[in-house]
Amino acid sequence: MSAAPETPFAALRGQLHGAAAEFAGGGDALEGILLGMVDDVDRAAGEPLEIFPVCHHSPASALAMARRLREKQPKVVYLELCEDMAPLLTELRNCRLPVAVQAFASDIDGFPADWAPLSVVAPITEASAEYQAVAYALDTPGVELVLVDRSSDHVFQWDTRHDRTGDPDRPDDDTAAPAAKAAGTEAEAALHGEAVGVEIGDLRPRFAELEEHLLRHGKVRHWSEWWHQYVEVPLGDSDHDTYRQVMFLIGSLFRRLAPGDGDRVRVDEDRERYMWTRMREHLAATGTDPADCLYVCGAFHAASRVDEFGVDGTTGADGTTGFSISPRTATTWQYGLIPSSHTAIEAQFGLASGSVSIAATQWAKNLKRTRVKPYRLAGQAGTKKPAPTKTAAKAAAPVVPVAAEDRLSGFLRRPPVVDTLDEAELLGWSVDIVRAARRSGYLASTADAIAVFETSILLAGMRDRAKPTPYDFQDAAVTCIEKDSVPGRRDVRRLVEIMMGGDRIGQVGYDALPPLARDVHDRLAPLELNLQQRGVRRALLDMASEPDLRACSDVLWMLRRLMPPGAARPIMGERQLGERSIQESWDLSLGTHQRALIELGYEGVSLEQVLEQRLRRTAYGPQATAAQVLEAVEDATLYLGGRRLAEELGTRALEVLAAERTVDGAPEVLRRVRGLLAYYRTSEAVLPSWIESFVRTGYAHYCTLLPTAFRDEDATAGQVAAMLGFLFSMESLALSLGCDRTQLELSVAQSHPQDPAKTALLWAAQVQLGTLSRAELRARCDELLGNPLVVPSYPRYLSGFVHALEPVPGLADVVVEAVSNAFGRLPDAVLLPWLPVLITTLRSNAAELAPLLIREAGRIFPARLAALDAWVPPWRQQPAALAPARTRPHSAAPRGAALLPAHPETCDALAELLGCSDGWAPADVPPRHSRGVALLPAHPGTCDALAGLLGCEEGWAAAGTDTAARQPSLTGRHPETALAVTALLAGS
Repeated sequence: MSAAPETPFAALRGQLHGAAAEFAGGGDALEGILLGMVDDVDRAAGEPLEIFPVCHHSPASALAMARRLREKQPKVVYLELCEDMAPLLTELRNCRLPVAVQAFASDIDGFPADWAPLSVVAPITEASAEYQAVAYALDTPGVELVLVDRSSDHVFQWDTRHDRTGDPDRPDDDTAAPAAKAAGTEAEAALHGEAVGVEIGDLRPRFAELEEHLLRHGKVRHWSEWWHQYVEVPLGDSDHDTYRQVMFLIGSLFRRLAPGDGDRVRVDEDRERYMWTRMREHLAATGTDPADCLYVCGAFHAASRVDEFGVDGTTGADGTTGFSISPRTATTWQYGLIPSSHTAIEAQFGLASGSVSIAATQWAKNLKRTRVKPYRLAGQAGTKKPAPTKTAAKAAAPVVPVAAEDRLSGFLRRPPVVDTLDEAELLGWSVDIVRAARRSGYLASTADAIAVFETSILLAGMRDRAKPTPYDFQDAAVTCIEKDSVPGRRDVRRLVEIMMGGDRIGQVGYDALPPLARDVHDRLAPLELNLQQRGVRRALLDMASEPDLRACSDVLWMLRRLMPPGAARPIMGERQLGERSIQESWDLSLGTHQRALIELGYEGVSLEQVLEQRLRRTAYGPQATAAQVLEAVEDATLYLGGRRLAEELGTRALEVLAAERTVDGAPEVLRRVRGLLAYYRTSEAVLPSWIESFVRTGYAHYCTLLPTAFRDEDATAGQVAAMLGFLFSMESLALSLGCDRTQLELSVAQSHPQDPAKTALLWAAQVQLGTLSRAELRARCDELLGNPLVVPSYPRYLSGFVHALEPVPGLADVVVEAVSNAFGRLPDAVLLPWLPVLITTLRSNAAELAPLLIREAGRIFPARLAALDAWVPPWRQQPAALAPARTRPHSAAPRGAALLPAHPETCDALAELLGCSDGWAPADVPPRHSRGVALLPAHPGTCDALAGLLGCEEGWAAAGTDTAARQPSLTGRHPETALAVTALLAGS
């Protein structure tokens, strides 16, 4: 079981064997685990290709990496990172860290459709070992950087759990720090979106009981604090061999105590096989000496036990590795850099809130204490350090590897390092947190600063620490300052995190942005705002004085359509069909939403292209509805202009509507078709052909579905009302396009609803079609109120009547009458329990139509309270009886003429309007001698025109001829004219 005694770790094996025999009573699983850990360390330390184990975002790993790179100067650096992300690493110099390298795929092929979009991110901070390796390799001539981990495509190929909400390499136990979940509530925690996180060096126990044991005996709250106390601080000043062996030991411990999750173990081992296969392929292709290389990987994978481990791992008969790498799918991947933040990293990888900020502070302290010069990319944004000069890698012979010495025994036997208390640092922290708390509204004073100072020392002593850690100080500050209330929007714990370094948020530089993002910034340049900075910028656009800003307005409206709500928010101005604002005001925060803007660049090279693609995707989607396609038509008209895309999408809307078998989207279809019709009628001379076809097809479609909708219990009254509104409001256009009104009449006749609201809708439709008179409708309403069995459901009838105002707005007075009659006739015992039902029914089912009802009620009811007592409703007023007309013989003057002397007020008003002051003719003057008849020969033009219209060729009679003789002949020849005039004058 154990290795040969001449190995460097023979003494350590003996000690562990004795410990296992003493504590476990003999050889068993404990001995196998302890001795196996030593074997893993021995195997990794003796590998000819130097393995450098790291922990992600560990200042100790970054410091050891910088020190080792300057000492060894390797010619090839193998890095555990997705191999397809290599071209992006050169763009890091144009960014301010932290940022994340992202692989993104929206059009997937080979994965389930519901996984889209696929996204993989690898965050990079300055206090991370991989950044030191990248900066060294890219800025040192003659050094090659090779990424050897699985590709982004394989990340999803091997994700057998189908869980894309977190890192597939991270444990899923819920002991993962509640603080990390709390950090996710911050806005910055969403910078990575739902991307899968890939990190180097995931060092965390996968055995929940082990982690709980370490936290309990370490007197800490979460894993980040344990790692800082027992690994970061002891390894901060250790030499290279000690660092490597300790990290190998930790990786082996967590690996051997991991639970037996077969799928997860298989993925881990496949990743290790993948990386060693890529490294051997590169060594064979380039002939590089393994001694000139450095392999940077997580400590968990450094303690690998797969057969392919090492440059001399298992190979096949043909000289190649026995592990076959599956081909990538046909998914098209796109790559870019997105901004990251400490909070986003903590939330995605399950770290404690503030741990990454504390790590950044510890990194700065380590550099100051050890005076190690870190590597930084030339021209790196966000640093005051001058760009390092490029120096070639050493051409001298590589350092001959020396046999590894046992550093573990001394490290494990060494007593804890007593870190003396730095009172000046702790005092500065105490003063700073009190100052920050006062700015945030806390009633903190100098006494609180003293209390925080003393409590920090007390907590450190209780936890067996010689020096308070940032976590001890944080607990002390919460205890002494926050107490039981938070006056501001930040609690004391968050204030400590900000004071320790804050939630540093990265930024992708202009040169590293995709073409679409650069195009957006270029097109918005006339606004003269620094839109790459985080925060809100106010933009004022006066297109009347500066017409060039209309192009900026178009870009902003498209950004509002494509990006999250806060990226571009209009304060003043609107864009609707047929409306364009001449002045606009915007709140812009493109810097805050830089990730969303960058991901737009993965979809196209311009905003117009992305918007067109999204509209097509919406319209041609399998779940697309007619209302959604009409919305796409409206957006295409609003933002893109032109008729090509709108007509194509409109034709698609016609197809979708014809295929629908439900009426769920009828209200939205009606609203959008009305808007589009109004727009086209006012802006274009001829309606587009697609909308004419849509109206014609919709008329027939809704006529067919109307009887079913009246009977369907799932169809609401609002949906049926919207169908009727489409049919009645589009009826004139539909009939002109060839539709038949008989189809609507038959459809209404075949409708037999059971629901009271739909019954009221049916009555309204019959009134509109003329098959039911308004008097009959009023009588039916009276019958409902008179039937005690129907009274409880009367509010539902009223709800239907209110919905009927959509297709038949002329019934507003009838609805007001129905409501008024209910209040006037029902007794209080019935009305009071019934009233809440009426209010809730109208509010929930017809809230948008209530204003029309209120306006009609305001027109009918008196405007003043004093007039209410004497007011009589119009529907209760009896029409005045007409004076009986005196019967005349058939040869006398027509009945219509008798209306004039019987009701002279109309003629008097008309005469006054025309300026006639002659008055009425005497009663004894024959009608044929009246002045009205004398107007005919005085103004023959009107009679000639009418005679020509009627086809009369006789001409005027002679002057001596009695005019009455001609009139009967005209009446006989054109009886319809006489009947029409008689009916008009008689009012019948």
